[in-house]
Amino acid sequence: MAFRGAMGMGGGVRRLGGGAVGVAGFFMVVMSLTYSAGAINSYNAAPAPERTEVGALVVQWDDDGDPATPDRVDWECSGTMLDGDTFVTAAHCTTDWAPGVRFYVSLDQDVQSALDAAAHAHPGDPAAIGAAVGVEGVAHTDPGYPGPSADPHDIAVVQLPAAAVARRWTFTPAQLPTAGELAALGPQQLNTTPFEVAGYGTQEAQRGPGGQTHPGGGVRMKAPVAFNALNPSWVRLGMTAPQGNGGACYGDSGGPNFAEIDGALVLAATTITGDGPCYATNVAYRLDAPAARAFLAPFVALP
Repeated sequence: MAFRGAMGMGGGVRRLGGGAVGVAGFFMVVMSLTYSAGAINSYNAAPAPERTEVGALVVQWDDDGDPATPDRVDWECSGTMLDGDTFVTAAHCTTDWAPGVRFYVSLDQDVQSALDAAAHAHPGDPAAIGAAVGVEGVAHTDPGYPGPSADPHDIAVVQLPAAAVARRWTFTPAQLPTAGELAALGPQQLNTTPFEVAGYGTQEAQRGPGGQTHPGGGVRMKAPVAFNALNPSWVRLGMTAPQGNGGACYGDSGGPNFAEIDGALVLAATTITGDGPCYATNVAYRLDAPAARAFLAPFVALP
Protein backbone atom coordinates (compact mmCIF):
# COMPACT_ATOMS: atom_id res chain seq x y z
CA MET A 1 0.00 0.00 0.00
CA ALA A 2 1.72 3.19 -1.17
CA PHE A 3 1.45 6.03 1.30
CA ARG A 4 0.36 8.71 -1.19
CA GLY A 5 -2.80 10.71 -0.51
CA ALA A 6 -4.41 14.12 -0.80
CA MET A 7 -6.66 16.09 1.53
CA GLY A 8 -9.55 17.82 -0.22
CA MET A 9 -9.91 21.45 0.78
CA GLY A 10 -12.91 21.92 2.99
CA GLY A 11 -13.44 18.18 3.51
CA GLY A 12 -14.88 15.55 1.20
CA VAL A 13 -12.85 12.55 0.11
CA ARG A 14 -9.23 11.58 0.21
CA ARG A 15 -7.56 10.01 -2.78
CA LEU A 16 -5.29 7.19 -1.66
CA GLY A 17 -2.55 5.45 -3.58
CA GLY A 18 -1.74 1.82 -3.05
CA GLY A 19 -0.52 -1.43 -4.45
CA ALA A 20 2.57 -3.58 -4.67
CA VAL A 21 5.85 -1.77 -5.25
CA GLY A 22 7.07 -3.05 -8.59
CA VAL A 23 6.39 -3.24 -12.31
CA ALA A 24 2.63 -3.35 -11.79
CA GLY A 25 2.81 0.11 -10.27
CA PHE A 26 0.19 1.55 -7.95
CA PHE A 27 -3.60 1.45 -8.06
CA MET A 28 -5.81 4.27 -6.87
CA VAL A 29 -8.75 3.98 -4.51
CA VAL A 30 -11.10 6.56 -3.04
CA MET A 31 -12.31 6.43 0.52
CA SER A 32 -14.55 8.77 2.52
CA LEU A 33 -12.84 10.15 5.59
CA THR A 34 -13.44 12.22 8.65
CA TYR A 35 -10.88 14.90 9.52
CA SER A 36 -8.96 16.11 12.54
CA ALA A 37 -5.77 18.05 13.11
CA GLY A 38 -3.31 15.19 13.16
CA ALA A 39 -0.81 13.30 11.05
CA ILE A 40 1.49 10.29 11.17
CA ASN A 41 -0.02 7.69 13.55
CA SER A 42 -1.90 9.25 16.45
CA TYR A 43 -0.30 6.96 19.02
CA ASN A 44 3.10 8.09 20.30
CA ALA A 45 3.18 10.98 17.79
CA ALA A 46 3.82 14.68 18.35
CA PRO A 47 3.84 17.91 16.32
CA ALA A 48 7.19 18.63 14.66
CA PRO A 49 7.57 22.42 14.23
CA GLU A 50 11.33 22.02 14.73
CA ARG A 51 11.63 19.82 11.63
CA THR A 52 11.70 22.87 9.35
CA GLU A 53 13.38 20.91 6.53
CA VAL A 54 10.33 18.64 6.20
CA GLY A 55 7.69 19.83 3.76
CA ALA A 56 4.53 18.90 1.91
CA LEU A 57 4.19 18.32 -1.82
CA VAL A 58 1.20 20.35 -3.04
CA VAL A 59 -0.21 19.44 -6.45
CA GLN A 60 -2.44 21.34 -8.89
CA TRP A 61 -4.12 19.12 -11.48
CA ASP A 62 -7.22 18.56 -13.60
CA ASP A 63 -9.06 15.85 -11.66
CA ASP A 64 -12.26 15.69 -13.73
CA GLY A 65 -11.08 15.93 -17.34
CA ASP A 66 -13.10 19.10 -17.89
CA PRO A 67 -10.92 22.10 -18.83
CA ALA A 68 -13.84 24.42 -18.07
CA THR A 69 -13.74 23.63 -14.35
CA PRO A 70 -10.94 24.80 -12.03
CA ASP A 71 -8.05 22.47 -11.28
CA ARG A 72 -7.87 20.81 -7.91
CA VAL A 73 -5.13 21.88 -5.46
CA ASP A 74 -4.22 19.56 -2.57
CA TRP A 75 -1.28 18.41 -0.54
CA GLU A 76 -0.40 14.93 -1.75
CA CYS A 77 2.85 13.69 -0.20
CA SER A 78 5.66 14.62 2.14
CA GLY A 79 9.35 15.26 1.52
CA THR A 80 12.55 16.89 2.73
CA MET A 81 14.76 19.79 1.69
CA LEU A 82 18.28 18.55 0.88
CA ASP A 83 19.71 21.99 0.16
CA GLY A 84 18.39 25.44 -0.65
CA ASP A 85 16.56 24.36 -3.80
CA THR A 86 16.14 20.56 -3.78
CA PHE A 87 13.16 18.74 -2.24
CA VAL A 88 13.28 14.94 -2.23
CA THR A 89 10.10 12.87 -2.31
CA ALA A 90 8.82 9.61 -3.84
CA ALA A 91 8.53 8.93 -7.57
CA HIS A 92 4.98 7.66 -7.17
CA CYS A 93 4.12 11.15 -5.90
CA THR A 94 5.25 12.88 -9.12
CA THR A 95 3.93 10.43 -11.74
CA ASP A 96 0.54 9.44 -13.22
CA TRP A 97 -0.94 12.95 -13.19
CA ALA A 98 -3.09 14.61 -15.83
CA PRO A 99 -1.28 16.78 -18.40
CA GLY A 100 -0.49 20.25 -17.14
CA VAL A 101 0.12 19.20 -13.53
CA ARG A 102 1.98 21.74 -11.39
CA PHE A 103 3.99 21.00 -8.24
CA TYR A 104 4.51 23.26 -5.23
CA VAL A 105 6.42 22.71 -1.99
CA SER A 106 5.27 24.09 1.35
CA LEU A 107 7.36 24.09 4.52
CA ASP A 108 4.46 25.28 6.68
CA GLN A 109 3.72 23.35 9.86
CA ASP A 110 -0.01 23.22 9.01
CA VAL A 111 -0.38 23.05 5.23
CA GLN A 112 -4.05 22.05 5.39
CA SER A 113 -5.03 25.26 7.21
CA ALA A 114 -2.95 27.22 4.70
CA LEU A 115 -4.81 25.54 1.83
CA ASP A 116 -8.18 26.25 3.43
CA ALA A 117 -7.29 29.93 3.91
CA ALA A 118 -5.96 30.24 0.34
CA ALA A 119 -9.07 28.59 -1.12
CA HIS A 120 -11.21 31.10 0.77
CA ALA A 121 -9.08 34.04 -0.38
CA HIS A 122 -8.80 32.91 -4.02
CA PRO A 123 -11.98 31.00 -4.92
CA GLY A 124 -11.81 29.39 -8.34
CA ASP A 125 -8.16 30.40 -8.89
CA PRO A 126 -6.02 27.27 -8.40
CA ALA A 127 -2.75 28.92 -9.45
CA ALA A 128 -3.24 31.66 -6.84
CA ILE A 129 -4.04 29.02 -4.21
CA GLY A 130 -0.89 27.06 -5.05
CA ALA A 131 1.29 30.18 -5.00
CA ALA A 132 -0.21 31.30 -1.68
CA VAL A 133 0.63 27.99 -0.04
CA GLY A 134 3.96 26.99 -1.57
CA VAL A 135 6.78 27.65 -4.01
CA GLU A 136 6.36 26.15 -7.48
CA GLY A 137 9.08 23.86 -8.79
CA VAL A 138 9.97 21.35 -11.47
CA ALA A 139 9.75 17.64 -10.71
CA HIS A 140 12.46 15.20 -11.81
CA THR A 141 11.56 11.54 -11.42
CA ASP A 142 14.06 8.68 -11.44
CA PRO A 143 13.86 7.36 -15.04
CA GLY A 144 14.17 3.83 -13.69
CA TYR A 145 10.80 4.06 -11.94
CA PRO A 146 8.89 1.79 -11.64
CA GLY A 147 11.56 -0.84 -11.28
CA PRO A 148 11.32 -4.30 -9.72
CA SER A 149 10.29 -4.72 -6.11
CA ALA A 150 13.92 -5.23 -5.10
CA ASP A 151 14.63 -1.67 -6.25
CA PRO A 152 11.68 0.28 -7.70
CA HIS A 153 13.69 3.50 -8.10
CA ASP A 154 10.84 5.20 -6.23
CA ILE A 155 12.54 8.55 -5.76
CA ALA A 156 12.07 12.04 -7.21
CA VAL A 157 13.15 15.59 -6.52
CA VAL A 158 11.44 18.93 -7.05
CA GLN A 159 13.87 21.67 -8.03
CA LEU A 160 12.80 25.03 -6.60
CA PRO A 161 13.94 28.64 -7.03
CA ALA A 162 16.21 29.02 -4.01
CA ALA A 163 15.57 32.75 -3.59
CA ALA A 164 11.80 32.21 -3.44
CA VAL A 165 12.21 29.47 -0.84
CA ALA A 166 14.55 31.60 1.27
CA ARG A 167 12.09 34.52 1.25
CA ARG A 168 9.39 32.36 2.80
CA TRP A 169 11.08 29.88 5.13
CA THR A 170 14.17 29.42 7.25
CA PHE A 171 15.39 25.84 7.58
CA THR A 172 18.48 23.68 7.92
CA PRO A 173 18.72 21.13 5.08
CA ALA A 174 18.69 17.46 5.99
CA GLN A 175 21.95 15.57 6.35
CA LEU A 176 22.24 12.76 3.81
CA PRO A 177 23.94 9.46 4.72
CA THR A 178 27.27 8.38 3.32
CA ALA A 179 27.39 5.50 0.86
CA GLY A 180 26.31 2.28 2.57
CA GLU A 181 26.12 3.96 5.99
CA LEU A 182 23.20 1.87 7.27
CA ALA A 183 24.80 -1.41 6.20
CA ALA A 184 28.08 -0.37 7.82
CA LEU A 185 26.36 -0.05 11.20
CA GLY A 186 25.56 -3.76 11.25
CA PRO A 187 22.50 -5.48 12.76
CA GLN A 188 23.48 -5.04 16.39
CA GLN A 189 24.00 -1.28 16.13
CA LEU A 190 20.95 -0.82 13.93
CA ASN A 191 18.82 -2.49 16.59
CA THR A 192 19.88 0.21 19.07
CA THR A 193 19.75 3.16 16.66
CA PRO A 194 16.88 5.59 17.31
CA PHE A 195 14.76 6.22 14.20
CA GLU A 196 12.15 8.94 13.69
CA VAL A 197 9.61 9.29 10.89
CA ALA A 198 8.08 12.64 9.95
CA GLY A 199 5.43 13.82 7.51
CA TYR A 200 1.98 15.27 6.93
CA GLY A 201 0.01 12.04 6.54
CA THR A 202 -3.13 10.66 8.08
CA GLN A 203 -3.62 8.63 11.22
CA GLU A 204 -3.89 4.86 11.52
CA ALA A 205 -7.15 3.15 10.56
CA GLN A 206 -10.18 3.79 12.74
CA ARG A 207 -13.48 1.96 12.58
CA GLY A 208 -16.79 3.77 12.70
CA PRO A 209 -20.38 3.58 11.45
CA GLY A 210 -19.25 4.24 7.88
CA GLY A 211 -16.44 1.68 7.94
CA GLN A 212 -12.69 2.14 8.19
CA THR A 213 -11.31 5.68 7.92
CA HIS A 214 -7.91 7.38 8.14
CA PRO A 215 -8.57 10.76 9.81
CA GLY A 216 -6.27 13.72 10.05
CA GLY A 217 -3.46 14.86 7.80
CA GLY A 218 -1.97 18.12 6.60
CA VAL A 219 -0.03 18.88 9.79
CA ARG A 220 3.69 18.10 10.17
CA MET A 221 4.14 15.43 12.81
CA LYS A 222 6.85 13.02 13.97
CA ALA A 223 6.91 9.65 15.67
CA PRO A 224 9.53 7.18 16.88
CA VAL A 225 9.99 3.97 14.88
CA ALA A 226 12.25 0.98 15.49
CA PHE A 227 14.61 -0.94 13.24
CA ASN A 228 13.16 -4.14 11.84
CA ALA A 229 15.17 -5.26 8.81
CA LEU A 230 17.64 -4.01 6.19
CA ASN A 231 17.57 -4.97 2.51
CA PRO A 232 19.76 -3.63 -0.32
CA SER A 233 17.24 -0.88 -1.20
CA TRP A 234 14.93 -0.87 1.82
CA VAL A 235 14.90 -0.33 5.55
CA ARG A 236 11.86 -1.72 7.35
CA LEU A 237 10.85 0.09 10.52
CA GLY A 238 8.49 -1.16 13.22
CA MET A 239 5.45 0.97 14.10
CA THR A 240 4.01 -1.12 16.94
CA ALA A 241 2.53 0.94 19.76
CA PRO A 242 3.40 -1.38 22.71
CA GLN A 243 7.09 -0.76 21.98
CA GLY A 244 6.54 3.00 22.14
CA ASN A 245 6.55 3.49 18.37
CA GLY A 246 4.33 5.47 16.03
CA GLY A 247 4.62 5.36 12.28
CA ALA A 248 3.71 6.54 8.80
CA CYS A 249 0.42 6.47 6.90
CA TYR A 250 -1.28 7.95 3.80
CA GLY A 251 0.27 11.24 2.73
CA ASP A 252 3.63 10.40 4.33
CA SER A 253 5.04 8.99 1.06
CA GLY A 254 8.36 10.60 0.24
CA GLY A 255 8.75 11.88 3.79
CA PRO A 256 11.87 11.40 5.89
CA ASN A 257 12.95 8.58 8.14
CA PHE A 258 15.79 9.93 10.27
CA ALA A 259 18.37 7.78 12.02
CA GLU A 260 20.33 9.18 14.96
CA ILE A 261 23.94 8.32 14.11
CA ASP A 262 26.82 9.69 16.17
CA GLY A 263 24.50 12.25 17.71
CA ALA A 264 23.19 13.63 14.39
CA LEU A 265 19.87 13.05 12.62
CA VAL A 266 20.68 11.53 9.24
CA LEU A 267 18.06 11.26 6.47
CA ALA A 268 18.41 7.50 6.15
CA ALA A 269 15.39 6.74 3.96
CA THR A 270 12.09 8.01 2.54
CA THR A 271 8.68 6.50 3.28
CA ILE A 272 7.25 4.49 0.39
CA THR A 273 4.81 1.84 1.58
CA GLY A 274 3.53 -0.20 4.52
CA ASP A 275 0.52 -2.13 5.77
CA GLY A 276 -2.91 -0.80 4.77
CA PRO A 277 -4.20 0.01 8.28
CA CYS A 278 -0.90 1.79 9.15
CA TYR A 279 -0.29 -0.25 12.29
CA ALA A 280 2.76 -2.44 11.75
CA THR A 281 5.60 -1.58 9.37
CA ASN A 282 6.96 1.40 7.48
CA VAL A 283 8.93 0.38 4.38
CA ALA A 284 11.37 3.12 3.40
CA TYR A 285 13.71 3.60 0.44
CA ARG A 286 17.35 3.81 1.50
CA LEU A 287 19.19 6.98 0.53
CA ASP A 288 22.60 5.41 1.24
CA ALA A 289 22.04 2.78 -1.48
CA PRO A 290 23.76 3.06 -4.89
CA ALA A 291 20.65 3.70 -7.01
CA ALA A 292 19.34 6.51 -4.79
CA ARG A 293 22.76 8.14 -4.63
CA ALA A 294 23.18 7.90 -8.41
CA PHE A 295 19.85 9.62 -8.93
CA LEU A 296 20.55 12.38 -6.38
CA ALA A 297 24.12 13.11 -7.54
CA PRO A 298 23.19 15.63 -10.29
CA PHE A 299 21.03 17.63 -7.89
CA VAL A 300 22.87 17.72 -4.55
CA ALA A 301 26.35 17.35 -3.09
CA LEU A 302 26.60 13.82 -1.69
CA PRO A 303 28.65 13.09 1.45
